[in-house]
Amino acid sequence: MVRVRPVVARKRRVKKLLKRARGFRGARSKNLRTAIPTLLRAGAYAYAHRRQKRRNMRRLWIQRINAASRAEGLSYSKFMHGMKTAGIELDRKVLAEMAVHSPDAFSAVVARSKDALSANAA
Repeated sequence: MVRVRPVVARKRRVKKLLKRARGFRGARSKNLRTAIPTLLRAGAYAYAHRRQKRRNMRRLWIQRINAASRAEGLSYSKFMHGMKTAGIELDRKVLAEMAVHSPDAFSAVVARSKDALSANAA
């Protein structure tokens, strides 16, 4: 029986790994031994930062809502409490978009939130 060496399969695997390592500096993009740990680390960072991106976006939305609601004379926490008591179920992403792109609609939501707060206090 003929001995089959894994040359084609190995070359295919190495090419696939080095293609993923493009853009890395120095030997990290050329040398398989240095590319593999770099790729593993890059994958770990990518995984973690995909989750971090969601956190950062939520923080940005809250900052935008806070700035816009303070311009209307209401703090973020009071505004969100008023929204809950008014029964308005808009998420922070939509509220932030409204605050930036359609301030008139956001002002209407803030007004309803204020009304709910004053009705709740009385």
